[in-house]
Amino acid sequence: MKSNNAPPPQYVINDSLHQLFDAVDAVSVQGYDENRQVIYWNFGSELLYGYTQEEATGQKLEDLIIPESIRELVVAAHSDWITKGIEIPASEITLRHKNGSDVNVFSSHVLFTNQHNKKQMYCIDVNLADVKHAQSQALFNEHMLEAIIRAIPDLYFLMEVDGTIIDYHSGDHKNNYLVPNQVIGKRIAETLPDEIVSKFQINIDKVINKEGMVTFEYELNMPNGLAYFEARISYLSEYNQIMTIIRDISEQYKSAEIIRNKAYFDTLTSLPNRFLALDRLSQMLTESERDNEKLAIFFLDLDDFKKINDSLGHGVGDKILIKAAKRLKKILREGDTVGRLGGDEFIILLRGIINEHDALVIAEKLLKTFREPFLIDGRELILTFSVGIAISPENGNCASDLLRNADIAMYEAKSLGRNTYSFFTKEMNTVMLRRFEVEEQMHGALERNEFELYYQPQFDVKSGSIIGAEALLRWHNESLGNITPDEFIPIAEQTGLIVSIGKYVIKQALRFLNTWQKNNQTEYTMAVNLSPRQFRDLQLVSVIKKSLLDENIKASNLEIEITEGVLMSGQSYIHDALIEINALGITLSMDDFGTGYSSLSYLREYAFDVLKIDQSFIHGIPMNKADCNLVKATIAMAHSLGLSVVAEGVETQEQLTLLDEFDCDLVQGYFFSKPVPEMQLLDFSNSYKLSP
Repeated sequence: MKSNNAPPPQYVINDSLHQLFDAVDAVSVQGYDENRQVIYWNFGSELLYGYTQEEATGQKLEDLIIPESIRELVVAAHSDWITKGIEIPASEITLRHKNGSDVNVFSSHVLFTNQHNKKQMYCIDVNLADVKHAQSQALFNEHMLEAIIRAIPDLYFLMEVDGTIIDYHSGDHKNNYLVPNQVIGKRIAETLPDEIVSKFQINIDKVINKEGMVTFEYELNMPNGLAYFEARISYLSEYNQIMTIIRDISEQYKSAEIIRNKAYFDTLTSLPNRFLALDRLSQMLTESERDNEKLAIFFLDLDDFKKINDSLGHGVGDKILIKAAKRLKKILREGDTVGRLGGDEFIILLRGIINEHDALVIAEKLLKTFREPFLIDGRELILTFSVGIAISPENGNCASDLLRNADIAMYEAKSLGRNTYSFFTKEMNTVMLRRFEVEEQMHGALERNEFELYYQPQFDVKSGSIIGAEALLRWHNESLGNITPDEFIPIAEQTGLIVSIGKYVIKQALRFLNTWQKNNQTEYTMAVNLSPRQFRDLQLVSVIKKSLLDENIKASNLEIEITEGVLMSGQSYIHDALIEINALGITLSMDDFGTGYSSLSYLREYAFDVLKIDQSFIHGIPMNKADCNLVKATIAMAHSLGLSVVAEGVETQEQLTLLDEFDCDLVQGYFFSKPVPEMQLLDFSNSYKLSP
């Protein structure tokens, strides 16, 4: 019957050995862990000491059978064997029975490390009350120790100091390099390869001079392949002999190798990961400086990879990354490195670069290679890279500087239209430093009340009256001064800060609209721009609904302006949000019409109410016939679809006159008013109302 206090698996040895102990009633065998707690207690121990297995398991040696007078000595001796390797000698000793009576025994001990690297001590106690019984068990004691050796997978052999093997034991002959009859009586130099013999000799010299124990590792070609071993050697000075214990650590080595691979290599592509790639970059920089050579680093980012993940799934995305990694490896020369930094970012390290032209040739080859489609799950997918290139030492002498500058150059390649490369320049660094400053200051700008809404009024072309305004965001920072929307809006988009800023714009614009309508007793409209990133906010529609309710504004008085860029991704969440916005009765306007590629199809697909013609077309209508005809045709087309038309950027009377002739509905621009703060708009609308 097993105890409820059974030891955990890491303290259990071979079941067959336990079965051997269990079969012997006449000898007490106890097993203790590193803390002297009982992990094994055979029936012979129950008979000798009176404690059952259930009572003993988990208890400490000194609390069970050690008299008070020798308790400290026993604890110290066990500790010295565990920590210092000082063995406990076999001896006669008086121990204690459960009932308090003395038990005279001859006690032997063995200490070994199990497969879980835990030390275990087994005590074999023979009751000296019956000498004949003790003598018979002495033979068993020898057999039992042999059984322990057989149960342990380690290999033991004893050598003379000259390397002659005089005894040899192994629990598992199947994995031995040589069997006992092939090695006993021979010198170690005759049984092992020269390089391993050399390791043994070096460490034998160490252990003879210093005594104690020495540990070292070596590898050996076995019939089943390369194996790894740990050798522990001790000098038995009394006998002038060397005791050696050999343990097969192949499994541990393989596990450690797996851990090393995970630490240094990307699990998906098997390329060097960021840590290893940058470490190699540092080594290559040292070598290039020593050899007076140049080094190029390519920072690669897959173009529109997010769209692939979103539309086709991450499984397809992973397959693309794997195939992209293979193509990159084929392009490189021997000695170059390609690594994966993470996500869809890769790095290429090129040594021995003479000038920019060498890097350019490889960049062109890289782009050309990726023009061939990827065949993934029956689909042909075109994948392109944007590549940033930095060269050492011109663009940096350390890994971090080169990586940063190549990253900056990559963003320049993105801005050039993607599927291209760009070399780093100092001007790029100035631009990026400015970007970092703007991004840093943008964090907390809302809390510091640095944002303010300006409003540009909109006018009815026929009546000349103000019908509403467009809300435009302005930012003034104490450190940077005035930052234009063209500069800070893209950064807000990329960082995700546009979501919180967008909520502020909606609430502030509707708050002012409430004030404006009450002040002039007129129902005005308020146009607010929404960016693509805002549509990913699940709270967008609820924020709009709550703001309308809080400010008591009719949904029809709010106009949401979106550009074609919002619609181009084709994401379902954008479609769903636009459906909800339209269902509320909010006016939907397409902004900057004419600057995209598919505007007409979007007008047909979504329930737009207003079309805004970009100011770049309005500017040229008085003198450019093509612009004039385009604007006229656009207005006619919009009216045929039931849409109102707003002309942006009206600056002259001549432009206004032509737009009136074309039946344009609404206009806004500097001819009437620049964007102004809310108090100025209140004053302007009051005076304009009195004197149109």
